[in-house]
Amino acid sequence: MNPNADQLWHGPRWTLAVLLAVLGMLGPFSIDTYIPAFAGIGSSLGATPVEMQQTLSAYLFGFAFMNLFHGALADSFGRRPVVLWGIAMFTLASAGCALSQSVEQLVFFRALQGLSTGAGIVVSRAVIRDMYPPAQAQQVMSQVTIYFGVAPALAPIVGGWLFVHLGWHSIFWFLTAIGGVLWVTNFRFLPETLAVEARQPFEVKHLMRGYWQLGSSPRFLLLALASGVPFNGMFLYVLSAPAFLGDLLHLQPTQFFWFFVLTISGIMSGAWLSGRLAGKIAPKQQIRHGFVIMLSVSVINLATNLLFPAHVAWALFPIALFAFGWALMVPVVTLLVLDLHPERRGMASSLQAFIGSSANGIVAGVIAPLVMHSAPALAAASLGMMCIGLLAWVYLHHRWPEIGRSVASD
Repeated sequence: MNPNADQLWHGPRWTLAVLLAVLGMLGPFSIDTYIPAFAGIGSSLGATPVEMQQTLSAYLFGFAFMNLFHGALADSFGRRPVVLWGIAMFTLASAGCALSQSVEQLVFFRALQGLSTGAGIVVSRAVIRDMYPPAQAQQVMSQVTIYFGVAPALAPIVGGWLFVHLGWHSIFWFLTAIGGVLWVTNFRFLPETLAVEARQPFEVKHLMRGYWQLGSSPRFLLLALASGVPFNGMFLYVLSAPAFLGDLLHLQPTQFFWFFVLTISGIMSGAWLSGRLAGKIAPKQQIRHGFVIMLSVSVINLATNLLFPAHVAWALFPIALFAFGWALMVPVVTLLVLDLHPERRGMASSLQAFIGSSANGIVAGVIAPLVMHSAPALAAASLGMMCIGLLAWVYLHHRWPEIGRSVASD
């Protein structure tokens, strides 16, 4: 961590957690805000459902691609410049979405949004580890996850209200305004947490060496899979929300928020418990508890959907419990990723986010369209993605049993 961390932030520590959480919230908020307006935007622009799905895939693939570079840039030039340039680009891209006159233009500007929003998520993780020792870092990471959970719960409510009362263009003007406020706030308050002497040379050869060091590390790749892929067991339902909630559960767009409220309540509860357990039990035990919850819920969810027609009375609760298990273990796994190579925390955060968001993009562009119209297929796909993460963790724990016994000390 930065040796001068105590001098970089003079306000209460929870306010720094809020600032970092808002940076991380920008990405999911910009995804979920326009989901209730999917059909309306498609009708306005003359776009098919497949073309509208491309606006989501373009965002996710843009997000995944640029995640390769946000952290490396932050390791070389500092945390603040990367965040500020990212927010500025997001703000301009949001205005472009609002002004789009065709689905092709909307896809282009959504891709630009994706290219920029990853800066907040990637850099905020590195800032946490710059500022806090391990046990405190897990607590703050858990707090950030709690605040992070508010965005997807509020986004469809805000988006649905804006769409109904002001039209779909207002959703993206609203995102433009958020970008402007965030830029000013971070310009005034976000400290530079990477010491000058800790910065990495911005040279192609040096960067390639860093990417190779991390990308060829089985421990890093397995940890990234263990944290990133299971998320899609829950995210699949978010991506499939119009079909899952509207067609299968027969909810109106204005009722979608119940799904998001329950799911995000699961995330917030799991993250809160993760923070409470920081320093009290071994990290590997906490990760195991999270996977046991996700596996049990996934199996029950699949069996129930095979035996009974999906019904709103029970179909939303397994997803919320799955989210609880994921949020319980992911702050711990993220810190293990960042501490594998402390001198390259920005790059490690980048590659972790790249692996997770690449999985998100594949799920959005390929898997979700295949399974979104069948509740058993959704449940089976969710279980399958959770199992990928579980197998990665089990193999890692078997091959390197020392991983997760304790957290690094500095």
